[in-house]
Amino acid sequence: MQSDNKILDDLSRAATGALSAFGAIRQEVEAQARLVLERWLQTQNLVAREEFEAIKEMAANARLENERLAERLAAMEAELKNLRTTSGGQ
Repeated sequence: MQSDNKILDDLSRAATGALSAFGAIRQEVEAQARLVLERWLQTQNLVAREEFEAIKEMAANARLENERLAERLAAMEAELKNLRTTSGGQ
C-alpha cells in the first residue's frame, strides 16, 4: 500500500509539473502572438481612434459649412434674379 501512495504521489507531482509547464508554454505563445500582431499592425496604414474621431468631426463641420454656403449662394442668386426682373432685364 505504501508503494501505491508513492506512485500516486509521483504521478500527482508529474501531472502538476506538466500543467505548470503547459501554462508557461501557453503564456509564451500568447506573448509571441501579441508581438507578431503588434509588428503587423505597425506595418499597416492605420490611424488611431483619436485621429479618426478628429477627422470625422472636421468632415462634419466642413459639410455643415458647405450646406450653409450653398444656402447663402442660392439666396444671392434668387436676389440677383429678382433684381434683374424688377429692373427690366437690363
